[in-house]
Amino acid sequence: MRIVVKVGTSTLTHSSGRMNLRRIEKLCRVISDLKNEGHEMILVSSGAIGMGVGKLSLRERPDDIPTKQACAAIGQCELMYVYDKEFSEYHHTVAQILITGADIADKMRHQNFKNTVTRLLEFGVLPVINENDTVATDEIVIGDNDTLGAVVAVSAGAELLILLSDIEGLYTADPHKDLEARLIPQVDEITEEILRLGEGKGSMLGTGGMKTKLHAAVIATEAGIDMVIANGREPDILYSIVSGNPAGTLFKGKRKA
Repeated sequence: MRIVVKVGTSTLTHSSGRMNLRRIEKLCRVISDLKNEGHEMILVSSGAIGMGVGKLSLRERPDDIPTKQACAAIGQCELMYVYDKEFSEYHHTVAQILITGADIADKMRHQNFKNTVTRLLEFGVLPVINENDTVATDEIVIGDNDTLGAVVAVSAGAELLILLSDIEGLYTADPHKDLEARLIPQVDEITEEILRLGEGKGSMLGTGGMKTKLHAAVIATEAGIDMVIANGREPDILYSIVSGNPAGTLFKGKRKA
């Protein structure tokens, strides 16, 4: 199975912005094991700006674009260094791909992107994909890696998209405010009622939230791809998801008749 795993900043870092090394190590081990099992894995990784914030010891995520770009440039180096080191421990090679919205919008550039991902997978390489926040000013303002994960999944012809974040899945209400909120285990159709559940913001270091995850679900399911939102606190949850066991919230891809 071809699987895209998107990990959010909150999964990769502590609240300080510094890397959560224990969790990253476990994440890389599980993804490596799934590759060993025969699955084709693609990693869409947030965290560049957040890690840059931590490395510069800034008190909070910056608002101005030049500082965000500087944080992304610093953080992306550290992010890929760690991924290369950790996956090498399990004898897997990683490749970095940084893209912008223009790379998807332009037909030829989009095809080149798809060709590159396909060839990397044929070589048994693990593509690690992120938005090129260092140069793409408009993507920093409006971009999010939940949507990027869905776009990558569609472009790569994936069968499953997994969004790992700091939430268990989609709830009937905000679980931080409503004690009666319950987890929705499966969504067969994304209705207006479901979309209205996507209110609220993401973590202080990230850019996403449930709204962006539901947007990603629309893109993925329309292309016939199953998508799961789950908590990345314990990366072992990937085993359950790939095995088809209940975990988080499953959005069923639309199947053509």
